[in-house]
Amino acid sequence: MIHSMTGYGKTVVAYKGKKINVEIKSLNSKQLDLTTRIAPLYREKEMEIRQTIAEKVVRGKVEFALWIEKDASTEANPLNTTLMQNYYEQLRAFAEQNQLTAGIDWMQTLVRMPDVLTKTEVEVLDDEEWLAARQGVCDAIQHLLDFRAQEGAALEKMFAEKIDNIQQLLASIEPYEKSRVEKIRQRIVDGLKQIPEVDYDKNRLEQELIYYIEKLDISEEKQRLANHLRYFRETMADKPGQGKKLGFIAQEMGREINTTGSKSNQAEMQNIVVKMKDELEQIKEQVLNAL
Repeated sequence: MIHSMTGYGKTVVAYKGKKINVEIKSLNSKQLDLTTRIAPLYREKEMEIRQTIAEKVVRGKVEFALWIEKDASTEANPLNTTLMQNYYEQLRAFAEQNQLTAGIDWMQTLVRMPDVLTKTEVEVLDDEEWLAARQGVCDAIQHLLDFRAQEGAALEKMFAEKIDNIQQLLASIEPYEKSRVEKIRQRIVDGLKQIPEVDYDKNRLEQELIYYIEKLDISEEKQRLANHLRYFRETMADKPGQGKKLGFIAQEMGREINTTGSKSNQAEMQNIVVKMKDELEQIKEQVLNAL
């Protein structure tokens, strides 16, 4: 089955008055191209997060973000009352000593002093909180993988339709292929008849016709293209992660179609080849999104 490289996943984990938000999205890329934005509290776990993503996401241009939203009641910085008391005693002593006590707004003065409103405690990531956050990371990655599987199913359906179309177009070449041999022979004979007093060896003419027709024969190209179409279907049904392989098979299909076109000296056959190229081009465009 096919998985797409395009996907999106997000989870929100509630933990002790805060919301841990985890978001991950991906686009197509030849390799894993991972960028992260992680809240400072969880930076120490960045390598573990990256390893988890690399193991499950495998390939794609991936953007990962983890941030925290706190309740307003816990977000407000507490007053450092001990420091305020110290400032107050020093300021009052200075004011009394210099007779400046009249009209002083002590509260307004104190809250402007350094570090009075500064949060002094340092947050430490404990095991319980990391366990909750890690579960959020895993859930977001799983949502991304589910999204990729859903997009991959749509890709697989489209590929199957295009492969069917190419196979039908390939089969439609056969009637023209059989009739063109006699047309080529007759055209050469008619051309010789228009040249007066020309004597030619009919046996040699037949030999040259056989050689010419063999050069225009597309039996091998048709067989190889049919094999590539079958192999493409088998690869789609294989385990996920076959995007590069599908791209290589599509390239081989293109070579056989191009060779068939170069050997097709009949307008009807060339029109069919153009249609096959159009179907294949749509496959090539979308196979870039396959994981």
